[in-house]
Amino acid sequence: MKKLINDPDMVVEEMLNGYLKAHSHLVRGIEAHSRTIVRTDAGLKQKVSLIIGGGSGHEPAFMGYVGKGMADGVAVGNIFSSPPPDPIVEAIKATHTDQGALLLYGNYQGDIMNFGMAADIADMEENIEVKQIIVKDDIASAPREEAEKRRGIAGEFFVTKVAGAAAEEGLSLDEVYRITEKANQNVGSMGVGLSPCSLPQTGQPSFSLEEDEMEIGLGHHGEPGVEKTKLATSNEVTERILNNIIDEMDITSEEEVSVLINGLGSTTRMELYIMYDKVESLLNEKGINIYTSYVGDYCTSLEMRGCSITLLKMDEELKPFIDAPAKCPMYTQS
Repeated sequence: MKKLINDPDMVVEEMLNGYLKAHSHLVRGIEAHSRTIVRTDAGLKQKVSLIIGGGSGHEPAFMGYVGKGMADGVAVGNIFSSPPPDPIVEAIKATHTDQGALLLYGNYQGDIMNFGMAADIADMEENIEVKQIIVKDDIASAPREEAEKRRGIAGEFFVTKVAGAAAEEGLSLDEVYRITEKANQNVGSMGVGLSPCSLPQTGQPSFSLEEDEMEIGLGHHGEPGVEKTKLATSNEVTERILNNIIDEMDITSEEEVSVLINGLGSTTRMELYIMYDKVESLLNEKGINIYTSYVGDYCTSLEMRGCSITLLKMDEELKPFIDAPAKCPMYTQS
């Protein structure tokens, strides 16, 4: 796989250098740790600090979502690897305003360990109150009775959106946590992979698929899905994935959902909008109303081909937080 890079072992550092230079009006690095990025106005407003993070290679997640109305700080890991505790702690310290901090991350062993350690350090050594929410939206990664084992994938965008808006409103840590966890419990995703990515350090594909195959339900690091099968039409794939999500989340007619069609890195907007066309038709047939929709690359996997569908069940409490403005280097909503 061809990549336009310099040193395979320096891709994260060089990416961060360019990112901070390109968006210096919105974000800045800190001296305490080179893998911590915060908002330029971090610490100036009394509010709960929202800290996110995870491995690189998922851009615009996670660093692209630091900004007004979204996260206050991010800890950046190596490609597909959790950041260690140190940059997470420094993000908490650099952004907190005595209102506490909420750590938001996906359900991966490394993230659970390192964000958990960071929360303990912030509590014991810095006397900062910290709460944590682990996103588990991938319905294909474990059955309903084992939902606690599910991975976090693109649905983390919706949960971050709600958390960031709630924190920006100046709500207490307990309220930001409650509303964010509500979004976390109301979000479900499922994906399909058509071709793998390759890591810069190895150049090797993350998994294998024949030219005429696709994998339903795979994770965004290439974790195995529920089935490898022959490539089907967009409508057939969309119907299968969407029906699984609707059934899993017990969504019924007259309910409202927000929709996210997320590309995994090298899927064209044309393909994503073809999928959205079918999603809209199927939801309309079932009497399920679309509150708002997002189509594009929100959580990628380098150059992996494929996409995922995410539904967020809406209610009157969640709507203002989804509608709230945001201004980040890689995401703006007015």
